[in-house]
Amino acid sequence: MYSKELLNLISSEITLLKDQKKYKNESVLESPQGAKVLVNGKKVLMFASNNYLGLANHPDIIQFAKEAMDLYGYGMSSVRFISGTTKIHIALEKKLSEFLQTEDTMLFNSCFAANEAFFASLIHQTEGQDKKSVIYSDELNHASIIDGLKLIKKDLVVKRIYPHSDLSVLEKMIQEDKNKNYFIKIIVSDGVFSMEGELAKLPGLVKLAKDYDALLFVDDSHGVGVCGLNGKGSPEELGILGQIDILSGTLGKAFGGASGGYLSGKKELIEFLRQKSRPYIFSNSLPPMIAGASIKAIDLLNNNPELLKQSKENTIYFREQIKIRGFKIIEGNHPIVPIHIGRADLAQKMQKELLEKGLYVVGLWFPVVAEGQARLRVQISSVHTKEDIDKAIDILTIIGKKLEVIKD
Repeated sequence: MYSKELLNLISSEITLLKDQKKYKNESVLESPQGAKVLVNGKKVLMFASNNYLGLANHPDIIQFAKEAMDLYGYGMSSVRFISGTTKIHIALEKKLSEFLQTEDTMLFNSCFAANEAFFASLIHQTEGQDKKSVIYSDELNHASIIDGLKLIKKDLVVKRIYPHSDLSVLEKMIQEDKNKNYFIKIIVSDGVFSMEGELAKLPGLVKLAKDYDALLFVDDSHGVGVCGLNGKGSPEELGILGQIDILSGTLGKAFGGASGGYLSGKKELIEFLRQKSRPYIFSNSLPPMIAGASIKAIDLLNNNPELLKQSKENTIYFREQIKIRGFKIIEGNHPIVPIHIGRADLAQKMQKELLEKGLYVVGLWFPVVAEGQARLRVQISSVHTKEDIDKAIDILTIIGKKLEVIKD
């Protein structure tokens, strides 16, 4: 029997959703992901996708996925340690390790699963010790990190949240804890913060980890493939490639946009996690077609520097031009370009009217971002032409002026 309190909670949530229905994103894609997509029978510009390199519908990716499926079938119907490992899984792990300049890599069905796997798998092995571990986490870290931390038994860990990218406060926290004799110390950060398009201060985090004998964990899902001279991610962009203790990342953004994630780092640590990580041990293997296509995606990036070059040029151009039109953005050089709106209702209305004008951009508001910080998150791809970008900016300007987000 449901309690009265539970029924009231469900009822209030349903009422809230009904009230917000006119703002709900009900757009359903009827075409492959690309610079333009078909939505509800109408072709619109796509500026809300993680398809940074335009590989989601690349013919070579599609062909390689088909070949991998012909060779290994649709799925593995098993976990890795039983009968779910093929040569293509091993090849992808080796390819990622070489690309990221790490010793070893293990695959997951998503980076969300990888992040959930890491913390509990490691910290729970300290059970029975007479001392706790401590984790220092940036306040704007991704939801998967937050959920991963929630899976740790409370009596095994102290969780400390430091203000976004404030390394002075972080160091003060670590110094405050220096006499507490923690078993393991872990510093945790996104490489690129997904709601801000902002890179973490990774060189400073590397130094703090070394100075205070801590493990540094970085989720580089929005960095890998698109940041750095060769697309190796935020560590390459910031000059510390190979210095992160453990990296997590995704195959579902720049690398073709399907799914899949990984943990990559020291060989001994990865081997330990293979034995202890429940999402790895008890989840079906990544489908061979995704593993094969991901190998091809990395090869395409390695062999076609113009993909990354075009992404960077498009990003710089959009950022410059949108500011000229009077919009306020979060500064940076990442293809995620947040446009400040402020009010949630205004961001919701603007998202809807942009789509009606032919521009697919999604708004973000509380609880995804802080109250009063509602924004549009524009995402740039290498497949966008200058004409696509100019048209998107024109549409943003028309609706921005209409809704008084910017002035004439």
